[in-house]
Amino acid sequence: MDMMATTSPLQSLVAQRDPAALGPVVGAQTWRDLLFLHWAADADAVQRLLPPGLTAHTFAGRAYVGIVPFAMARVRPRFLPPLPWLSWFLELNVRTYVHDADGVPGVWFHSLDCNQPIAVEIARRAFHLPYEHAIMRAERQGHALRYACQRQGQQGPAWRYAWDTAGPGSPASPGSLEEFLVERYVLYSVDRAGQLYRGRVSHTPYRVHVPRVDQLDIGPATLAGYALDGPPVSVLAAEPVNVSIHPLRRLGTL
Repeated sequence: MDMMATTSPLQSLVAQRDPAALGPVVGAQTWRDLLFLHWAADADAVQRLLPPGLTAHTFAGRAYVGIVPFAMARVRPRFLPPLPWLSWFLELNVRTYVHDADGVPGVWFHSLDCNQPIAVEIARRAFHLPYEHAIMRAERQGHALRYACQRQGQQGPAWRYAWDTAGPGSPASPGSLEEFLVERYVLYSVDRAGQLYRGRVSHTPYRVHVPRVDQLDIGPATLAGYALDGPPVSVLAAEPVNVSIHPLRRLGTL
């Protein structure tokens, strides 16, 4: 059960791909080397970490917390070419799944670590997202990928992830937990004044498979306020997708 009543019925995930809801394209990028690690979480615990106006979105009565390392490529505004010194970088985000009072399901990001300082500042200012400066590295040997992230000011060793990217991918089955976790085309953010925003992205459905994971770290989720227990309940790797970015929409004042 979701934690708070909505003023509108909860919309389907598929409905978020409706072109009529997207608005104009303002940017483009490619997401690749995606690893989705998810843990089930108590919905009340998740709700306590959300801003007013958002409700924990649950699947079979459970909320979910994700850690997602990946690479961003060819990041650029619409009609401009990618820049070699700006358009390729790494990201690691901690997320959970929510809906607003209109019943629109989406993603709430607790943190987004990034090794491109200009991208961090642009995302903070333009999209009100909690980006963090970080030193990050990704190394590939064949299909094996090793990934490290150390947030600016972080004490202790870097967070490390290692997985095998090989494997045929396929779209998540309709109504499955995998679809609930990865087929998200809406994000929410809040500015310093407490104003809630809804943003949208569009891309073809992810083609996912279950990879072999040799190393992972729950450190970034711990910093976000979660006490994750045991191994992840869902581990998925996704093939690259080309992504269109659409404008933020300002919602009601909180």
